[in-house]
Amino acid sequence: MTEAAVAPALARRLSRVDLVIYGLAILTPTAAYPVLGVIQQASNGHAVLSYVAAMVAMLFTAASYGRMATAFPSAGSTYAYAGQGLHPLAGFLAGWGILLDYVLVPLLSTIFVSLTAERLLPQVPYVGWVLGFSLLVTVTNARGMAATQRSNSVMLAVMVLAAVCFVVAAARWVVHGAGLAGLWASEAVVRPAEVSVPAVLFGASIAALSYLGFDAVSTLAEDARDPRRDIGFVTVGVCILQTGICVLVAYVAVLVWPSARPFENVETAILDISRLVGGTPLFGLTSVVLLVAGVASSMASQAGASRLLYGMGRDGVLPRSVFGYLDPKRATPVRSIWLMGFLSFAGALVVSFQQIVELVNFGAFTGFILVNLSVIGHYYVRLGERSVGGLMRNLVTPLAGSAVCAALLFSLSFSARVTGFAWLGLGLLYWVWRGRGLAPTGRPR
Repeated sequence: MTEAAVAPALARRLSRVDLVIYGLAILTPTAAYPVLGVIQQASNGHAVLSYVAAMVAMLFTAASYGRMATAFPSAGSTYAYAGQGLHPLAGFLAGWGILLDYVLVPLLSTIFVSLTAERLLPQVPYVGWVLGFSLLVTVTNARGMAATQRSNSVMLAVMVLAAVCFVVAAARWVVHGAGLAGLWASEAVVRPAEVSVPAVLFGASIAALSYLGFDAVSTLAEDARDPRRDIGFVTVGVCILQTGICVLVAYVAVLVWPSARPFENVETAILDISRLVGGTPLFGLTSVVLLVAGVASSMASQAGASRLLYGMGRDGVLPRSVFGYLDPKRATPVRSIWLMGFLSFAGALVVSFQQIVELVNFGAFTGFILVNLSVIGHYYVRLGERSVGGLMRNLVTPLAGSAVCAALLFSLSFSARVTGFAWLGLGLLYWVWRGRGLAPTGRPR
């Protein structure tokens, strides 16, 4: 019997519904909660418009992920798409860049939920919460996608319930004070005299945090039952659903708390609004659901990160003995999962929440730009699909996606850009040192 015949492979268990649940779990329906006040402040009171602007970039990019998933249904995702569509080095840099997103989001979630839990129950020290949450997420993912999916379903239901309660409570508060007519106020979306394109773009670059992780759906291409049919559909669909949720939450929040009324603390603005419209019960529910959202995001993003590392390790770009290994019983990249768990634990003890936030977007936008360009390289240049429809799908749309993502990347802070480009430079040195010239295969071995 050949080695290929007995080599373990990722199990194809996930249906289209499973993929939607996974995508929404990693994005979280409450994604607007932690950043709403920050976006409202950064965009000069145009949080809703910032979410719409972010949606444009994400939908262009989601379409590109869908196109490349059809051609290369690989667990390597971003890395595999850029490597196949452009060049092996582009693939490596895309994977190296998106690692900032995939690796840091679980760390970001671990820090956030640990800090929140410590405030709710200060008797347990911060390091204890970090260790507990890291172990919870890592052990669940190591048990396989079936266990991860069950956990995602429960946590997603809790988050959806919280979002519905918040929207209903806010709408009732508005109707009580201003009647049904109060539910529509154009100034909650745009105030022409005060709108600023740079401010809206800055707000959109922050709002993009609420979308980061939609691309992780494509890392499950080798876990999906029918990746060529489902991955592209789910990736775009999850972005649209997330936009609807975030825009609705931001809109009712602005109706309740207009931009003319500053927040006492922008980072906890959603808690102030929850207390105003729903009293202590909604305030408590919102606090708890922020913990649930952090765990769900960490669990889903760690699963996606381990698949990205598996794709790069399988191709020998990263050490194959560590990253290319699959547990023969559970068909999970267990060594990558435990490494991710250790990084989340150790990193949460030495870096700050703000430092991680600044780098997550840089890594994501870098990968998004290269995936958009890979559509052009594969379909427009290599395959020559240049009909009228092909021109739109294979050149105009991905080029627009690249341009919007680049604009958002350069709207980030100077320090984030310097650190991000330094990370890419380090990756380039690693590539040269390893002397790798292998193209991602885009398929399981």
